[in-house]
Amino acid sequence: MSNPRPRVVVLAGPTAVGKGTVSTYIREHFPEVWLSISATTRAPRPGEVHGRHYYFVSPEDFDAMVERGEMLEWALVHGRNRYGTPRRAVEEAIEQGRLPLLEIDLEGARQIRRSMPDALFVFLAPPSWEELVRRLVGRGTESEEERERRLATARVEMAAAEEFDKVIINDDVRRAAEELVHLMRSQSS
Repeated sequence: MSNPRPRVVVLAGPTAVGKGTVSTYIREHFPEVWLSISATTRAPRPGEVHGRHYYFVSPEDFDAMVERGEMLEWALVHGRNRYGTPRRAVEEAIEQGRLPLLEIDLEGARQIRRSMPDALFVFLAPPSWEELVRRLVGRGTESEEERERRLATARVEMAAAEEFDKVIINDDVRRAAEELVHLMRSQSS
């Protein structure tokens, strides 16, 4: 009797909700979880490392990956940069029996729902709109224009929470991460 294939778990939520922070906590504390690394056309933020946080690629290389069918999903985010999930790495993680977690944006989650309807879709939500704004402004990595663009996108993203199978409130990183991993483990047993 073979082990069941792990269920892909998709984590999405509005900008600045802490998806990256929760994912980093999971990466550091739960080695059984395989966290996908997205490709992006945006420049690295301070401290980000190519191949660890993202695969930073040129727009031309990104286009070639899409054309060759190498992306499981991809989207233009905040009207500026493209992000996508390389397909082969996800397939390999599933084949190895690892618990695959895809941290992606709303449009990417919608594409995954069409191509992998059996995946589990988890929406990471802020405790409140005010807290989301505080987090975005507090990280200080975007210009005022970029913050406004991201907040406009976040309003749309927040309204999509009902499209997801489960909502986790990110009021505490450790608690949110542990809730997500518990959910992942329960889906693959």
